[in-house]
Amino acid sequence: MTTGMADPARAVGQAVRVPKTAELIASRLRRQIVAGELAEGVSLPSEAELMGQFQVSRPTLREACRILEAESLIVVRRGSRGGVRVTAPQLGVAARYAGLLLQAERVRIGDVYEAQLVIEPAAARMLAGRRTMEDLADLRGSIAELQQILDAQESGGRPDLPAWSAGTQRFHDLIVDRAGNRTLAVQAGILREVISAHLAAAIPRMFDPARAPREFSKTIRSYGKLTRLIEASDPDAAEKHWRRHLEAASAQLMGGPQAQETVDLFPKSGTVR
Repeated sequence: MTTGMADPARAVGQAVRVPKTAELIASRLRRQIVAGELAEGVSLPSEAELMGQFQVSRPTLREACRILEAESLIVVRRGSRGGVRVTAPQLGVAARYAGLLLQAERVRIGDVYEAQLVIEPAAARMLAGRRTMEDLADLRGSIAELQQILDAQESGGRPDLPAWSAGTQRFHDLIVDRAGNRTLAVQAGILREVISAHLAAAIPRMFDPARAPREFSKTIRSYGKLTRLIEASDPDAAEKHWRRHLEAASAQLMGGPQAQETVDLFPKSGTVR
């Protein structure tokens, strides 16, 4: 006869993993770093002092340090003048790991640009409603730097493509970073490394010296228009303009089969001998 009740042995028989001492030490230090109790740049006590404070052996303490070092929360210097220094959590670490996940999932590069089309226009809208004089000054400063790169090319100088790519990325970063929503900024930052890696390969391949001055000028004019809309505190127009700009840029960079390429942060650079 069955009673319909679950077998108690089946409900409580799951294994429970007890954290290792090194993991507990790493967790405590991690919490202090994230909470700001251990500020960036602060040197931790000597190895002997830490062993005494935590009452653990040298191998256990070093294992805890390896965990935090792998998370880029500390820097360990070896040798007679070595020590452990605290570093703040880095967005680049999360971005690189996210990029690895995207690559492992065989995500298309077009998919990444589509995500950017969702985030940045929304950020432009928020920035138009919250902008400060400092925000406007920094946006104009970014545009001025790009204008200098363009002027150098028009004067017969060789175009500095890495500088141009970095300058345009800085403008995009300003829009998201100054929008006032840190969650959105972190999400955009995680996409930044993937997009930057793609642009580093795409721009030289697509570069046409004859068309470059016209295309560069068009980009600068578009940036200037967005800045004016942000200055005018016009969220609707700022969002609409920036979406159109990104759609046009994406169409140019993603033309043909490129959009179907998978994210690749580790392109082949030659044969290892």
